Order: sequence, then structure tokens, then C-alpha cells
Amino acid sequence: MSVSDRLTEFVHALRAKGIQAGPGETIDAAAALEVLGFDDRERTREGLAACLIRRDGQRAVFDSTFDLFFPLGVGVPEQARHEHVTLDELNDRLVAALASDDEAELLRLAGLAVDAFGQYGQGGSGTSGWSAHQTLDRVQPQTLLVRVLAAMQAQAGFTERLDRDEIRRRIERFRELVRGEALRRVAELRGRERLSRSAVPPTPDQVDFLQAGRVQVAEMRRMVQPLARKLATRLAARRRRAARGQIDLRRTLRRSLSTGGVPMTPVFRKHRPGRPEIVLLCDMSGSVASFANFTMLLVQALRDQFSKVRVFAFVDGIDEVTHLVTTGVADPSALGARIFSEASIIRWDGHSDYGRSLDEFADRYPDVIGPKTSVLILGDARNNHGDPRLATLAHLLAPARRAFWLNPERRSLWSTGDSAAHEYAQVVEMHECRNARQLGALVSRLIPV
Repeated sequence: MSVSDRLTEFVHALRAKGIQAGPGETIDAAAALEVLGFDDRERTREGLAACLIRRDGQRAVFDSTFDLFFPLGVGVPEQARHEHVTLDELNDRLVAALASDDEAELLRLAGLAVDAFGQYGQGGSGTSGWSAHQTLDRVQPQTLLVRVLAAMQAQAGFTERLDRDEIRRRIERFRELVRGEALRRVAELRGRERLSRSAVPPTPDQVDFLQAGRVQVAEMRRMVQPLARKLATRLAARRRRAARGQIDLRRTLRRSLSTGGVPMTPVFRKHRPGRPEIVLLCDMSGSVASFANFTMLLVQALRDQFSKVRVFAFVDGIDEVTHLVTTGVADPSALGARIFSEASIIRWDGHSDYGRSLDEFADRYPDVIGPKTSVLILGDARNNHGDPRLATLAHLLAPARRAFWLNPERRSLWSTGDSAAHEYAQVVEMHECRNARQLGALVSRLIPV
């Protein structure tokens, strides 16, 4: 495969993961590659990153894809071709490398470890490969912490600042090298494009709300303010265009009589200025809570775009949490903890009960939704086989200007198990909203100007 073909495949793989590298960026990357060459791999990596990445939060995806398409080597690692190590020998060398923070030695040991302990299946059977999990389960580098600490203390020049946290960082670095080596070797078996689709993590804005881990939630938290600024700019532009109004054809033609039927001066319909009111109804149960938390913080960041924002959270009871959302730091997990500790949203067993929550909302807040209100309902519609109270929902939304339901579950899962998604979709327009990218697009499109 030529270098240009490999670069083209590399860019295609980046696009599939949400990095919008266009033809211009690809040409720049090719020019950089021609100048930088492959003598220094890290310099090549930085050069391509400078040409192809345009947004924050995309570097991890770029690095994982780069390691697949521009690996350190091919086949069995060079050192593993000439020597075979036992687990004890590997651990002894690993302790020394971790103590001296020898990156090159750690890389060599990662290759040896995967080659010695990571292979599974029979060669040529189609199910064989190399597993980082299997390798790390055998080596267990985390158990070497005490030995590494002792080795570091025995060395001259050791200072107290190299503590256990520093050793844990080095061990985690070794684990990353093992994962990268296993991925490289599997890519040679299965194909780089195929593996990049399944093994390279998506950018933070494409991570499913229902599957986000702690680290990914932290990355999503950092996206709130930039995404809010982008949406605010887009909404402001739409508002400016709408302020001009649409052409009033009847009045334009009437005015054209004075110019012989030529519409010299178009007449526009007057636009009624005003910002919409928005009401959020957020399911806070289980994993759905992370989606609701992120959306609440996004609306909080966009509150200048609305004349009034009111937020209500529920599980099997409902309570207003506007004061909690509009104050405090932009941290989804901290917001969720405050809502559970300070609001009364659990009445019985803590399982989602949309019907009971809607009834309580109708009783306690009958005047919240009016003709100027846009309503967003956030939840997976899993009602634990309870009565969905469709009539109550229809009554609540009847006076609303617009109403939408954002469901973080994949559409193919709607109405499976205890989900009442399609029943609610008969009353209110429901949209699949699984990640921050979809949420940004939906909020921008659905909120009226």
C-alpha cells in the first residue's frame, strides 16, 4: 500500500469517528508527511494532528487511529523474535523499567508481554488474536507497586516527590502500551478499517449517554459551555433572520400598482419579537440521569436565549429543581447528587413511574405550561409496566406552544420490555437523542425562534 493510499484510508477512518477532515486538510497532511517523513514517528504524529484536528476533545481518537494506521512495526515485535521470557523475568524487568521510567523499555516489554501471554485461539481459525485483557490479567502490573517503590528508593537521587501516585501513572502508561500493542496485532489480522470502527473510541460528542463512564462524563462536562456558545450563536442568527419577517405577497402586489405592476419595494410581515419560555421534565432514574443532567446543564448555559426556564425532575414523584440547575458548578454528577439530596422526587420504591409523576405535576403545577411555553421531556419512557397516563400528558401539553420528547435509547429498543415509548409518541413528538451531537442538533432545530 502506498503512503498516499494509507493516508487516505487514515482520513476516512477519522471521518467515520466524527473528525471532519476535508480535502484541504488532507492535502495539508500529505504535504506535511512529505516534509516530515517517517524517521521520527512522534514528529509525524504531531504534524498530522496539526493538519487534521480542528476541535478540542478529538486528540484521543486521532492517536488511537494513528497507532492503527501508522504502527511502530509489523508482525512479531523484534525482540520477541529472539527471546522468550517467563512471567517472573518479565516482572523483574518491568519493575526496573517502571522505577527508572524508561519509556523505550516499557514499550519493548509491552510487545514481549502481548506476544508471550496475550495470544488466544488457533492460528488461521479466524477466531485467533491477541488480547490486552488476557495479557494484563497474567502480568498484573498493579501488584508490582511495592517492588517498584522499593527499587526507586534504592536508587541514588531518588526524591520524595516520586510517590505512589507517580508509580500508578507509570503502571497505567504500561497498560496503555499493552492495549496499543494488542490492537496493532489484531489490526493486522482483521484489517485496520474494520478494527478502527469497533476498537477506536468515539469522540466525546458521539458517546452514548447511557453508556458513558466517569471519564467520558467528565469530557462531556467540558463540552457544555462550547456547545452552548455554538447553539446560542446559531439561535441568534436564526432570530435575526426571523426578525426581518417574510414577504407579504398581497401587500407587495398592491404597492406595485403605483409602479406599473413592478414590485419595486417588497413588504414584509411584521415579526412578533419575543423569546420562548421553556419547561424541562427530566427522568432522573438510573443511567438516564446522566442524559438528563447533561441536558439540564446545556439549557442552563442557554438560559439567556429564553425568557423563562423552569426545570422539573422526577422518578416516581416530581419536584421543581430550577433553583438547583441555575446555581452551582457545571458538573453533571454533582448536579444529580444535589437533586437527589435536596429535591423530593422519590415517593415510593424509587422506580420510574411516569404516570404517577405526570399526575402529580398536573396537581401541583397546573399553570406552568401555557401558550408561550416549549416543553422538552427527557427520558427513556420505561414506565415499569405502570399506567402511562396518556390522557394526563395530552391534557398537560394541550396549551403548550411546542412539545417534544427526547429519548436517549436507540429507536430499535423503543417499546421493548417495559418501555411505553410508542404509546407516548402518539401524544408527543418523540426523537432519538443518544449523544451530545444529536442533542445539539435537536435543541437547535426544535427550539422556536
